[in-house]
Amino acid sequence: MTHRTHRPSRICSACDGFASVAVTLGGRDRHGHLRTITADCPACDGTGFVVLRTRTAREGARA
Repeated sequence: MTHRTHRPSRICSACDGFASVAVTLGGRDRHGHLRTITADCPACDGTGFVVLRTRTAREGARA
């Protein structure tokens, strides 16, 4: 029986797989919690992996 192999996923070169980060804005709110925002990698849209388009998807986008 043959084993099915999956294509290896490609890690985003812009963020090296660390796609989302929490950035503190400094200070705390009135309840004592840190104020943070989440920033996503613009190259991979926060997934951490590069999505390779197929040829048909690229050709359809040109039309």
